[in-house]
Amino acid sequence: MNFNDLFHFLEELQQNNNKEWMDANRKWYKSLRNDLIAWLDDLDMTMAQLHDDYYPTPGKKGINRINNNLMFHPNKPIYKDHFGAGLDKAPNSADFYIEIGLKHCLLAGGRWRPDSKTLRSIRDAIDYNGEELQKILDKPSFKKMFGGLYEDEKLVKAPKGFSNNHPYIEFLRNKTFAVELELSKEEVLHDDFKEKIVEVYKEMLPFRQYLNQAVTV
Repeated sequence: MNFNDLFHFLEELQQNNNKEWMDANRKWYKSLRNDLIAWLDDLDMTMAQLHDDYYPTPGKKGINRINNNLMFHPNKPIYKDHFGAGLDKAPNSADFYIEIGLKHCLLAGGRWRPDSKTLRSIRDAIDYNGEELQKILDKPSFKKMFGGLYEDEKLVKAPKGFSNNHPYIEFLRNKTFAVELELSKEEVLHDDFKEKIVEVYKEMLPFRQYLNQAVTV
């Protein structure tokens, strides 16, 4: 995968963010997209060897559309400034997300503002065994890689059914349960980028498994 070419394409696209330019350069876009899908296929096969519950996700299924959803975000540009993809995408499971873009290159995973039923299940799991989540987040290598949970909107007080004095009240007030690692462009272009993704995936796995168990138990 030629990530230099991918960055070049995104730079040109953001300077010409319109359908006319995309139509004129669609062959370039399709070639890049096909290369990225093949690269994701290879990464998917590598990661499928990491644990028995890995959910195979071909690149064509994992890759996101480059078009913004203008129905819900009419003020956004027509096209995104990045390519994004998800792997290990079992139904109703915590995400593992790869983004390669001009403003952000990152690896992330978890649950981004889940629906009320899923959120309640996660909170119930924390109420029952918040110690396990705390242990995962406190692991030195995890803290070094991710810092902590992604900072997003929180409730001011305890959610309904929980006490403000709950020992894990700071977790319970969250609306998002996710972590992320920002990468530099240089890291994406480095020869060991694939190995870096595998390293991050393995470090994140217990956190994602905790969230997955919360919604299946």
